[in-house]
Amino acid sequence: MNVSLLDGWFPWTVQAAALSLLLATAARRERAWLRRRGPIALGTALALTAAGAVAVLTLGGITDPVPFGVWLWSGVAVAALCVLGFGWRGARWWRRALVAPTVLLALFCAANSVNIATGYYPTLDDAIGELGGQPLPEQITLDELKSIHGRTGTGRIVQVDIPDTAGGFAHRQELVYLPPAWFRSQTRPKLPVLEMIGGEFAAPDNWIRSGNAVKTADAFAARHNGFAPILVFVDATGGFRVDTECVDGPHGQAESHLLKDVPPFVQKTFNAATDPHKWGVAGWSMGGTCAVDLTVEHPNVFTHFGDFSGDKGPSTGDKDHTVQELYGGDAAAWAAHDPLTVLAHHPKYQGVSGYFAQGDEEHGQIDSARALEAAARKDGIRTVNVVGSGRHTWQTGAASFAQALPWLAQQLGVPGTHA
Repeated sequence: MNVSLLDGWFPWTVQAAALSLLLATAARRERAWLRRRGPIALGTALALTAAGAVAVLTLGGITDPVPFGVWLWSGVAVAALCVLGFGWRGARWWRRALVAPTVLLALFCAANSVNIATGYYPTLDDAIGELGGQPLPEQITLDELKSIHGRTGTGRIVQVDIPDTAGGFAHRQELVYLPPAWFRSQTRPKLPVLEMIGGEFAAPDNWIRSGNAVKTADAFAARHNGFAPILVFVDATGGFRVDTECVDGPHGQAESHLLKDVPPFVQKTFNAATDPHKWGVAGWSMGGTCAVDLTVEHPNVFTHFGDFSGDKGPSTGDKDHTVQELYGGDAAAWAAHDPLTVLAHHPKYQGVSGYFAQGDEEHGQIDSARALEAAARKDGIRTVNVVGSGRHTWQTGAASFAQALPWLAQQLGVPGTHA
């Protein structure tokens, strides 16, 4: 079911069906009902939808703009229920029966409005695979990995359970991409590594399902005799609704996990490079913010970063809210994780590089990247800053990674590339 959820016939068909069913529940009723009860049902639906929107925005801690379609289609669902409630007594059985599918279709449209705005699930297959927990193509276990050797046309995705010994961070299952060159010999090559971090509302496999990272890496490997970086799809949040911004704080020791749990495990399990100059971190949205922050704070662990549509620094809103939410009210901890503050006080970096990329409709991210790049260059970091086309979606992040990978691979020293 490779049907697009972002555009094309399917979203429009579902929306048309939802509206048609809503009209069917209200159409051809008695004039008295349409004149008296109809306006009451409509007014109640508008009031309930508005109240729900205020509650969600206020209590949910949502700082990003919510697509208008969320409120529109939520309103359609509420309207169907109101029409049923105010017209139950005189309604025929089939009108009552239409309410359930109307509500379900409208709620689907509301959820897909968020999906269209962010690009998390490009196709129906992607949504079913993610929400149903289906394995990815070429996904294997560590035990199955032992039986694969010789030449392979594509890499493999290995599911791993990385111990959380550094800080007890309760993370989900993570994934490691091994390029074709890794399998050619029983003596595994010491390949460079990129930790890959997704957005605020994310799962470790989002970079694979939504960001096309494995397809991009396989294509790169095909052009470079099977060589590409090892990609580690880490869990930086511990849950879909958790915003850690990759720092140690009230929501868990995310930073410790990314710094102290992941590298030793990957180095030991996959014979990966141990030199910090062979390690980098890349991410989209929140992940891009994390990539800059982790590198400028810990150049002894990560020497290269890819910031795709990230912010100026870890943030959950304004500074006061961020200090409280991420650092438990510790303003000094905020300063220690603010990239511009860190860059202003750090001695000049040696051998550190960073790639910034944004879409041309991401005005806030463009401004953030310019400020960070200027500060990074001033402090000795080699940088590239590219503005492509697109909104703040996974599709823009995927395009940014595809464009950045050759440059990042050179910085990491992937065999067959030259920095």
